[in-house]
Amino acid sequence: MLDETFKNAKRKTVGLKQTQRALEKGLVRLLFTANDAEPHVLRPVVEWCATHNVERIEVPTMKELGKACGIEVGTAVAATLLD
Repeated sequence: MLDETFKNAKRKTVGLKQTQRALEKGLVRLLFTANDAEPHVLRPVVEWCATHNVERIEVPTMKELGKACGIEVGTAVAATLLD
């Protein structure tokens, strides 16, 4: 499901900084977080999603999330954006 969600998304972000900027602009439709990422890295985006009613999906590993995003390395955070 994760791979298809990202393949079908017209606009997306990969990585913490890009995703935080998109969250601040109110552009995020769906947030993905890796369960094995450091909690202090995820805390700001998780709290943002909770207070702004943005749906969050947990992915088992950073490597799996990176692969779904089409990159060779793992990532802690990714998001699909509003069209």
